[in-house]
Amino acid sequence: MPKPPQVSDHENSPAKSEHKQRDRGLSGASLESVAPKRRRQFGPAERLRLLKAADAAIASGERGALQALLRREGIYSSHIFTWRRQLAARGSAGLTRQKPGRKPKLDGKDRELLALTKRNAALERKLRVANALIDLQKKAHEILGIALPDSDEES
Repeated sequence: MPKPPQVSDHENSPAKSEHKQRDRGLSGASLESVAPKRRRQFGPAERLRLLKAADAAIASGERGALQALLRREGIYSSHIFTWRRQLAARGSAGLTRQKPGRKPKLDGKDRELLALTKRNAALERKLRVANALIDLQKKAHEILGIALPDSDEES
């Protein structure tokens, strides 16, 4: 008669259960739920403040002043470069946030006008087909000698 399997304390140890979880593809990191960090966004006023602070740091002539400002604020020098270029090109309005992506070719009114123009053209095509069918029916009635009912619309 076979012996029943014996369970030792070693198999039920926490290290063993952790090993079993790893074997199944579970890790402690995957079970944690940490919210992803949101990307920082700088408003126009804050961008202008940082540009003025960067200019002041450069004007101070102190070595490493600009780098210290960048580290303290947690920004890159490319931010300062881009914001300066935007400020020079469009003034303070250039520092406002822009929607990402391609700019639309048409605004709302133009899109609505285009849609109505297409709808109008489609209805005109339907009207031409309907008028052609009516003319065809009239010719068929003439050929077959069937009298057409009087219509109130044709006056």
